[in-house]
This record gives sequence, C-alpha cells and structure tokens, in this order.
Amino acid sequence: MTEQPHTPRPAGPILVIDDEPYILRSLSYLLQREGYAVETASNGEQGLQRVRSLHPPLMFLDIMMPHMNGYEVCEQVKQDPSLEGTYVIMLSAKGQQIDRERGLLGGADEYMTKPFSPREVAQRVRTILAELNATAA
Repeated sequence: MTEQPHTPRPAGPILVIDDEPYILRSLSYLLQREGYAVETASNGEQGLQRVRSLHPPLMFLDIMMPHMNGYEVCEQVKQDPSLEGTYVIMLSAKGQQIDRERGLLGGADEYMTKPFSPREVAQRVRTILAELNATAA
C-alpha cells in the first residue's frame, strides 16, 4: 500500500462562499473528504463577516450573490491588512475572458469556472496550501 504524501493542514478552515446550496454542499463535501475543515457562507455580506472572524488561509468565492457580490467581497478582503495571507479563488459560471480579468484585477488569486472538476479542485487546494505553508515556514 502506497502512502499519500503528507500535505500540512491549514491553520484555519477553508471558507466557501456561494449562494447556491448545491455548490456549498458539493465543495464542502469534497474538501472535508480531503481532510480539511470547511466553513460556509451563503451570501457576500455573511461571507465577509466569516472571513474576518475566521482568517482562512484559502477561500472559494462566488461572484453573483445577494447582499454583496464576490468582486466587492474580494476587494475588501484584499484591502484588509489582517487578511493579507488569504488566498482567494473566485468561482463563476461566467467563463468569458472579461469576467476572468475583472476577478483577477479585483485581487483574486485565481478564477475557476463552474462546473468544475472535483479532482482538479482537490489537487489545486493541495498545491496552494503546500505553497502557502512553504512561504510561511
């Protein structure tokens, strides 16, 4: 039996902010199955409160949400010095280049389109957290 390489777990939970219950459930399940602690929020305003209280190392952020869209949340996260290390992956059904550019210009570290591959998400999370842990060491 081959042992999986050890990926250090983040100091805080991974935060998933999306107003679609299916996305919240599927991403949470996927990440928990990989061994990560996960917290969720179902709108931008609640998500911003959660990120400020949890200080997650990584967050998935939908763009089109009620109360505050993902662009606004991302900008506030990236402008907050206490959240400096938070890695933001924007999620959207909008796959046009202009949407991607707007997300990245707003401070997102990555832009991922829906639907997404669970295998790719799991691999990407492992890689990001390993890089974050390496730079923190």
